[in-house]
Amino acid sequence: MTHLQAAIDAIGLGATYALIAVGIGLVFGVLRLINFAYGQLIMLAAFAMAFTDSWPDAASIALSVLVAVAAALVMERLAFRPLRTAPPSTMLVATFAISYLIQNIALVQYAYRQQGGLGDPVGTLAQLNTAVSIGSLEIRWVTFLAIGAGLVCLGGLALLLNKTSIGLQMRAASLDFRTARLLGVRADTVIMAAVAVSGVLAAVAALILSINTVLVNQTTGLNETIVVLVGVVAGGIDRLTTATLGGFAIGFATAFVGVELPNSGTTPFTSNVYMPSVIYLAVIVALLLRPAGLFAKTQAGVERV
Repeated sequence: MTHLQAAIDAIGLGATYALIAVGIGLVFGVLRLINFAYGQLIMLAAFAMAFTDSWPDAASIALSVLVAVAAALVMERLAFRPLRTAPPSTMLVATFAISYLIQNIALVQYAYRQQGGLGDPVGTLAQLNTAVSIGSLEIRWVTFLAIGAGLVCLGGLALLLNKTSIGLQMRAASLDFRTARLLGVRADTVIMAAVAVSGVLAAVAALILSINTVLVNQTTGLNETIVVLVGVVAGGIDRLTTATLGGFAIGFATAFVGVELPNSGTTPFTSNVYMPSVIYLAVIVALLLRPAGLFAKTQAGVERV
């Protein structure tokens, strides 16, 4: 594999991770909450496509978006909203509990249906898992999808945040929620909007990951979310832009560095036994040098409201 092809694949993976980072960063911006259950939104969206495998692709994708958004809103209404005034550690533990609850529910249903199989097949846009030859390069169509989806989603989000009333309210809330509420920003509306958008991004990420892996099970989205969370922290979690850059950077590094290491697995992050150690060591070094994040401009901390 040439370094050029490795770079292209790395950009595709980085774009996917950036989408997940934006979803996590949006919720953190308005709630000051790191949602460890975000991976389960991706899993639910992927299962929705698996269960509707016989449907037209457009209908299957639309249902997965609705499932992810609905699950995100239910999660916010039943778990996050009652704990909004609780200590940050309480809300953090709650996200862990939700994550493991959904995983185990999926495991029970999955084991009952599959009886020990590797996962449910997802045929939605499966044709994009083929490669196109460009000179000496072999680039899968899903890489183009990931890059295109990343550009469209990030561009659309930029328009939402800068050109709409709810977007401006979300930006104000992320900077100073107390002051924003005093100026008339409706907390519940802003939070629900951010959570709903994060659900849409989870569904897009689920589509890309499903095309890449073909099968979906109770662990779908879990490893990717953990890796992205590390990248978000390394990039700078207090701003959406820095968090997104952190997610993209760790995705790019995972794919690009992985080419130089011995292969021993099936997914980008587990393609070799050395990858987690290399990535986490690099993150530790980065945080030691820049505790606020690689892309953060200041050392200012954040306050949860």
